[in-house]
Amino acid sequence: MKKRTKKWLLISGITVSLTSLGLAASIEYLYRFSIARNDKSFMNSKEASGTSQPERPINQWEFVAYPPIELTQKTPDGLTLKGTYLANPQQNKHSKRQLLILVHGYTSRSTLLESYAQMYYQAGYDLFLPDARGHGKSEGDYIGFGWPDRLDLKRWINQIVSDYKGNVSIGLWGVSMGAATVMMASGEKLPSQVKCIVEDSGYDSTVNELSYQLKKMFHLPSFPIIPLASAYTDMRDGYNFYESDAVKQLSHNQLPMLFIHGGKDTFVPSKMVHKVYRATKGPKEIQIFSDATHAKNYESDPERYKQITLAFFKRYL
Repeated sequence: MKKRTKKWLLISGITVSLTSLGLAASIEYLYRFSIARNDKSFMNSKEASGTSQPERPINQWEFVAYPPIELTQKTPDGLTLKGTYLANPQQNKHSKRQLLILVHGYTSRSTLLESYAQMYYQAGYDLFLPDARGHGKSEGDYIGFGWPDRLDLKRWINQIVSDYKGNVSIGLWGVSMGAATVMMASGEKLPSQVKCIVEDSGYDSTVNELSYQLKKMFHLPSFPIIPLASAYTDMRDGYNFYESDAVKQLSHNQLPMLFIHGGKDTFVPSKMVHKVYRATKGPKEIQIFSDATHAKNYESDPERYKQITLAFFKRYL
């Protein structure tokens, strides 16, 4: 009997060890697959910001009247972030200026927002295009899914307000992860110069988006991988998935918001837009582009996209 008990304990110990090793390997794989800064096989940089346009440096954008100005930010955790400011000659120097901050998507960068930038620049707005931590010219070896990025965005806003000496009205626009970033930023105490927000194809929470992708790509349940991966990311990078929640942040938002989503989006499921729409407390609008896949709302119908977003910004800026 004792021999059988010892054998059972040995087998149980080996099973637990192998299970633990398997979980550890899964967590490390998930981290490298989705969080670490590297090329992603399941989504390229253009797809993340909804563009098929060739990438060009901002100083080669012909529609820009003045030379681009590179701004830098030093974060509390020691990263140097970079962004590009574009002054617009249509703005009256002697009256309050209007500026849009355009926030790119997951694995993308500011240089891939040319089509959006051209639309808004030609409409007369000053622009600022930051590279998120772990993206483009900014430092960082991990992706924040919008959570640490919301505070980076708030610091950019404060810096810009200071540069304008307060004489500016600001609109926020973001696509995909950039949309999650502006939604998460909406729950923070932002300067009064921020007047409205447009989110395009954002997810409701990091947990829900990662759980959805885990099931879709690997046919795996979220538990226990997501909780353990969240704890691992918290230990390595200082944020966890459960605090990264656009719905919770929007419950504190009073700013006007425009929600845009593709009816055929299978990367960020279309149902998520209805959750974030219900969560916000300020004036709100929702527009569904029925034939658009993820972040392809502008490309699916440029005229409609231009009309609804410019009308929104004109109303509130």
